[in-house]
Amino acid sequence: MIYGLDNGFTLLLVIIGMGLSLAASAFVKSTFSKYDKVQSRNHVTGTEAAQYILKSQDIHNVGVQGIAGDLTDNYNSGNKILSLSQATAQSTSVAAIGVAAHECGHAVQDAVGYAPLRIRAAIVPVANIGSTISMPLILIGLLLRGSFLINFGLLAFSMAFLFQVVTLPVEFNASRRALAILGEGGLLTEEELPMARKVLIAAALTYVAAAITTLLQLLRLMIIAKNRRN
Repeated sequence: MIYGLDNGFTLLLVIIGMGLSLAASAFVKSTFSKYDKVQSRNHVTGTEAAQYILKSQDIHNVGVQGIAGDLTDNYNSGNKILSLSQATAQSTSVAAIGVAAHECGHAVQDAVGYAPLRIRAAIVPVANIGSTISMPLILIGLLLRGSFLINFGLLAFSMAFLFQVVTLPVEFNASRRALAILGEGGLLTEEELPMARKVLIAAALTYVAAAITTLLQLLRLMIIAKNRRN
């Protein structure tokens, strides 16, 4: 490939990745905002929904707490804490209940020993180190024309991509568990469940976009490294 065209191609990969990330982020925010305006008929808050779901699933070792920010909800399997953002914790909207249920889905995964969740937890330290050292290694390798440093940097960066890939089944499975629990427990009506599903699908797409963006970045680095070797 001609050098100038190659530079244009790698730049295109960056633009595509940024576009996907921005589009996914905008979509999840707009979808959440839309259904955050729909109040559930049972008037249950996100916190109350989470506490009810955990109890119904016989999970008694998980604490529920509020955290700052919007859509910063998460479940930490290390300390067994389910954190709900301000937009979720005290809201009685369909969107808030759906998000709270999704995080409970992760707690259920943890309780039953869901394999992908355990694999993801094991990969986290390696992925964090890999994402931190990969770019410096690749840059130094390119400057010194050191193939070993470049290859090691690419391997380190691939760990971040592997983490993104393993995250996908974890997130989709948590949403499936959440919707099933919401339907069985009667926290949402039959009319409200499809709304919660749309919120969770939109949220899941952000993880898909992140995985694709990381893959495009890895491909870009591989192309740059190959050209510098040549």
